[in-house]
Amino acid sequence: MLLTLFPALYYLLIIFPPNCAFANLNSCRSYCGNITIDYPFGLQNGCGHPGFRDLLFCMNDVLMFHVSSGSYRVLDIDYAYQALTLHDPHMSTCDRIVLGGAGNGFAVEPWREPYMNPAADNVFMLIGCSAESPLFQGFPGKHLPCRNVSGMGCEEYYGCPGWDAVGRKRMGSTYFGSGPPRCCAVPFEAIKAINLTRLQCEGYSSAYNLAPLRVDGPSGWSYGIRVKYSVQGNQEFCGACEATGGTCGYGSDGIRQVCMCGNSNSTSNCDSVSSSRETRPMMAEMFAGLLTYILVWMTRNQL
Repeated sequence: MLLTLFPALYYLLIIFPPNCAFANLNSCRSYCGNITIDYPFGLQNGCGHPGFRDLLFCMNDVLMFHVSSGSYRVLDIDYAYQALTLHDPHMSTCDRIVLGGAGNGFAVEPWREPYMNPAADNVFMLIGCSAESPLFQGFPGKHLPCRNVSGMGCEEYYGCPGWDAVGRKRMGSTYFGSGPPRCCAVPFEAIKAINLTRLQCEGYSSAYNLAPLRVDGPSGWSYGIRVKYSVQGNQEFCGACEATGGTCGYGSDGIRQVCMCGNSNSTSNCDSVSSSRETRPMMAEMFAGLLTYILVWMTRNQL
């Protein structure tokens, strides 16, 4: 009797392993250090929204964000407000002015632009830009695009101790007719890309303001790049996928959204997956019943 039962048990174990009866083998939720990686982001190929593919990488528990302008360390992902906070080691702060074009600002690939851009309250302070910079061209009446953003700008930034090594005062006057300003503060949407090479600038700083109240002085500003992201396309697709126990992802073409349902993918949701998956609960019951019968039979024969 035992010899006839074991082959059946063997085939059931192959077809329906007991330790993964209801597990989603394509689960994409993960972690890098203390940062949660969840939709629309992903570390594994096929996970997340296609607009955010090949964006985040985890190296030695450090989460990195990679776009055309370079790689940045991710300090935080705020899923509630749909924002990332990035750190560039080549960016100037209040304590240190970095010149020489070591960094290259911030720019994303054109196809990513609908998905992410620095927040409206993020100021970029461009340092040591040439008078021939595109930044200063095409403004009638010599009116520079430089201005404060959310109460943050160069006039206050000049008071930072980091300027002691390079000179606190501007090189030239407010208008580039007698020399460009040493620092020019702009919002990202004004120029669409912070490319220091193209803008002919020696360095940059970036600060953002999360509080509704103005922070007193540049020493209290939050330095970094605050990037807002937005999920484009059919958001109902992901909601329906998750509601049926699936995980949102994308296909091998890197464009098409798919719903990952265990060992199968669906173009709608997990309820539409082949009916063969619906037999799994029944097989689990059969497996449990057969295993119980074998254990009882073996116990009785040992008595």
